[in-house]
This record gives sequence, C-alpha cells and structure tokens, in this order.
Amino acid sequence: MVNVTYDASGDLNSPVGGVFNMGDIAWTLASTALVWIMIPGVGFFYSGLLRRKNALNMIYLSMMTIAVVSFQWFFWGYSLAFSDTASPYIGNLKYFALRNVLDQPSIGSVKVPAIVFCVFQLMFAAITPMIAIGAVAERSRLGPLTAFVFFWSTLVYDPIACWTWNSNGWSFVLGGLDFAGGTPVHISSGTAALAISLYLGKRRGWGTERLAYKPHNTTYVILGTVFLWFGWFGFNGGSALSANLRATQACIVTNLAASVGGLTWMFWDYRLERKWSVVGFCSGAISGLVAITPGSGYVGSPAAVLFGFMAGTVCNFATQLKFIFKFDDTLDIFASHAIGGIVGNILTGLFAQASVAGADGITIIPGGWLDHNYRQLGIQLADSVSGLAYSFVMTTIILWIMHYIPGLRLRCDEETEILGVDDAEMGEFAYDYVGIESELMPRSEYNAGASGGSREPRHTAATTSQVSEPEKDPKVGET
Repeated sequence: MVNVTYDASGDLNSPVGGVFNMGDIAWTLASTALVWIMIPGVGFFYSGLLRRKNALNMIYLSMMTIAVVSFQWFFWGYSLAFSDTASPYIGNLKYFALRNVLDQPSIGSVKVPAIVFCVFQLMFAAITPMIAIGAVAERSRLGPLTAFVFFWSTLVYDPIACWTWNSNGWSFVLGGLDFAGGTPVHISSGTAALAISLYLGKRRGWGTERLAYKPHNTTYVILGTVFLWFGWFGFNGGSALSANLRATQACIVTNLAASVGGLTWMFWDYRLERKWSVVGFCSGAISGLVAITPGSGYVGSPAAVLFGFMAGTVCNFATQLKFIFKFDDTLDIFASHAIGGIVGNILTGLFAQASVAGADGITIIPGGWLDHNYRQLGIQLADSVSGLAYSFVMTTIILWIMHYIPGLRLRCDEETEILGVDDAEMGEFAYDYVGIESELMPRSEYNAGASGGSREPRHTAATTSQVSEPEKDPKVGET
C-alpha cells in the first residue's frame, strides 16, 4: 500500500522528496485521453480515403493497435523506452510488467509520478504503429498485423523513443530537440510505411484508371481530421507534462500550423483543378500538425506560420514521389509523416528559442539559429537521418522474417483484393452493401466502374445474375 500524503496546498508529496503537482497530473491525464481519441481518428481518416470494400478494416486496425500496444507497453515497452538505467540506444527490463512504476518521480518530470507519465507515453506508442500500418491498405491479411505491431513497437518505436526522450539516449545527450515526436512518431512511422509499401508491392490495377478513384467517404476524412486536430492539443500541449505557459504556447502553435498547412495544401490543389478540396485541406492540416510536433515547445507563433506553409507545400509535392519512384503508398503516409517530420525537425533547428522553452521555468536550451546556436541544425539532421534509416532497415527485416514464418506473411491473395479485405478477412462491412460489380465484370457488361476521378459504382446487394437490365443501366438510381 502506498502511503499517500498531501502538503498544505493539497498537492501530493513524493516519496523521495518533492511534490507532485495535482494540476499537472490532471492536465497530463486529460492529454492522455485527447491523444487516445487520435488513434481511431487515424482509422477514420484512412477509412474515408479508401474504397467502400476496404472501409471497415482500417477502423478495426486502429482499435487492434491500441489493444496490442497497451499490452506490449505493460509487458516491456515502457521499460525499454524509459528505464532510468537505459543505454544510449535502448532501455532494459528494470520496469518489466510495470514493476515499481507507480509513485516514483517520472523520468519526464519530477512533478508527475511515473505511472502518469507511463500512461501518457503509452498513447504515443500506440498511435505510431497505427500511422505506419495504413500502408497495408487494400492488400494485406489482418491476422499477422497483430504480431507485426508487437514486434515493430518493440524493435523500432521503443529504441527511437529511448534515444530521443530518455535522459540517457544519445540524441537527448547530444542536444536534439524533439518536443512531442517528430522522429519517434512521424519519421519512424512514415518511413515504416514506405518499407511496408515496397514489401507488399502494388495493388491490383496500380497505374490504371481502376485505382484513380476519389475517397469513398469524405465525411470520414473530415471526422478523422477533427479527432486528430482535437487530440493534437494533448499530443503537443500535454508533452509539457505541466499546466503552464509552455503548454499553452504549444497549443497555440499547434493550431496555427495546422490552419496554415490546411490552407496552403488546398491552395496548391486549387491551382490544378480549380476546386476547393476539403480532402486537400484535411491533408494539409495534418501535415502542418506533423511538422509542428517536434518544435511545438520550442518555437514562437510567427515561426508556426512558416511551419504550416512549408509542410503544406513540401508534403503536397512529396505525394508525387510515389509516381516518380513507382511505389504504391496508398495513403501518402511517407509524404505526410516522414517528409513532414523531417521538415519539422529542420525548422526546429532553425527557429527554436531558449525563451520559449524556458516558459516552463525549468527548461534550459541553447536554442537554434535564431539564438545563434548554429550546430543545432546538424544535430536535428543527424537525428532525422538516424530515425529514418533505422526505421526503414528494421521494418524491412521484420517484414521479411515474418514472410518466411508460416501464417505470418502479410500479403493477401488476389481474390481477397478483388472482394475486399472487409469481406474476405472480416465477413463484415462498414455499410450494408459493398460494390463489387466493377471488379468482377468487364466494362463492356457494366460500365459504371470507377475510372479516373469518378466516384465508385452504385452499390447493390444483388449478384451478377440477379441484376435486372434496368439496374445495369448506370443512369438508373444515380444521384
């Protein structure tokens, strides 16, 4: 039993001296809930961008990831990332099964207990593999992904989190500035998505009109963006681990960068199609959120405008990389997260300010180029390249080891891809009906198939033999 005592102000007394601030605990726990809602937010965002026949499994994967990583974090993930006797690269099993993780001061802040810090960091550990496995969209078996998430969290996320945020980590000691996860979350997941895309190969019909479809549910895309934007206040603001001015500043720049990023991406798309794309706006907002993540506790509000603009611009153009190098990154995860994270890390090296970091009354940094600390850019680049290279190589190794273990190969067969992963792997659908006519019939028989820029065909429960002649007319019943 823990002997809990309070001081005169009502705050908790630490068992080793000092005080746990109740307000800081409350803010960190509230931020934990905010970040949790981001994880299904990623699922809804991804689901909306896909075809109807693959809409449900992405939402399922978001919930599966929460469950698997929650166990992994309890089992050894937290200890591997945040044990206070860690090596420069990875922790040990000092806190295996959360042993002795309760009322001791956390490695992140002496003002919150270890158990609060642990559950907050769990949310970061859970959302990262979910971002990455969006790359399996429309062409993966679901069962092996539970094993992949466990292995990837252990071998990729935990080491990068350790060297970035653990006080013993090499990047932390070197002076790397990453407030909320530019490298551990975004560069690692975005690069893993690239490795997954290369391993799985292209979807059936890649490079043809068949895959030139628009998102099947734009409302899901908006809903996912709402969850992400809303939760990002906890993602960045909560990383201060305290209810103070630095957390407030992090929330201000988070919202500003998202706003500018959304507008920038939308304007770039408008120049091509003369349409005000809400999908473009949402994509830009997320790229702005990604970029501001590493710098949110270090940069001022004017810099946040540049973060949003650069992310909305660079990530927008980076979506063309998959066509140049011919890889099937279905949801542009590499462009939005890996490239966006690199943009954020570089800009943090340029615009970090000691005065902003010191708004919490504790943190002391030399700043970036604005404070004439010119070596900071080199440190940020070293951290970015290390995270990118490590994630890509280790993810590829995990995928190919699983490839040769019976039952763990990720790539689905062609029949599953045609029917849709929801039907073949789950036997459930996001909606009542899923359109498969365009996949199973030649265009000469059914000319309502998805083509360049068009919506999906009419959805019906009828089979080919049950469809009457009037129903085969693509003009009947269309809206």
